[in-house]
Amino acid sequence: MPIPDFQSIMLPLLKFASDRKEHSNRESIDYLANYFELNEEDRKKILPSGQQYVFDNRVGWARTFLKKAGLLESTRRSYIQITEKGIEELNKNPEKINVKYLEQFPEFIEFRNLPRERGEDEQKIELEQTPEELLEYGYQRIKRGLAQELLNLVKKSSPRFFEKLVVDLLIKMGYGGSLKEAGEAVGQTGDGGIDGIIKEDKLGLDIIYIQAKRWDNVVGSKDVRNFVGSLVGQHSNKGVFITTSSFTKDALDYVKKISHKVILIDGEMLAQLMIENDIGVTKVSSYDIKKIDTDYFEEE
Repeated sequence: MPIPDFQSIMLPLLKFASDRKEHSNRESIDYLANYFELNEEDRKKILPSGQQYVFDNRVGWARTFLKKAGLLESTRRSYIQITEKGIEELNKNPEKINVKYLEQFPEFIEFRNLPRERGEDEQKIELEQTPEELLEYGYQRIKRGLAQELLNLVKKSSPRFFEKLVVDLLIKMGYGGSLKEAGEAVGQTGDGGIDGIIKEDKLGLDIIYIQAKRWDNVVGSKDVRNFVGSLVGQHSNKGVFITTSSFTKDALDYVKKISHKVILIDGEMLAQLMIENDIGVTKVSSYDIKKIDTDYFEEE
């Protein structure tokens, strides 16, 4: 039979996970390939980019959409498990699960709705936007979904792993000198976060105080004030406060009024920085958009 579209894969994938056990991505792909009776040629069909199998890609998108709706969850890297909400939906015996079905879940709606300057609905965008704009919307949707998944994994990570992640990110961004130096300078605090002092550049001409909290609670102005107070004791005028959650408006307003240079990085920005600096992500494919070189065709 032909390779199914990703929406047709959703219900069989959710049923596959209904045993409540952890399942690897590869395990689910193999099961679904057998379920849809795909032959070897279908299973090995490659996307135009040459970077991924078509069927694997479609299973991946079905998995992502089900996770965004809260029916599946990532338990660890490359593993999924059904949620209680997923069990509840299966108990309703749906004939099919597709994008329209998932739109009943608020978290899925939030995932699907990209910011739009003029407030157009999605159908209007598809009719009126240029191919380049459509490509950009698609890219932003993929990036946003990836950022959400990254942040979920970071929140589930151990304190030691979180420490390594922050060090790796700071080094990639050009701070901390060497990996060894940054690793020694940034350490665990025991309160769900890490802190330390690192070099602003490889020569150590200035230092930056780092505090990073793997928290779910919103960070308020009191926490930021305490952080700024610690800068004085550390003889530092610059600081970076990283959290996996978010900051209150009071906290954001506070750092604008003080003489110290303090940067607040919330969970969303942390995930974006990880993507931009290739921390915890890998490139699947890239596309070069080209246009006519009119200078080439000019004749003297």
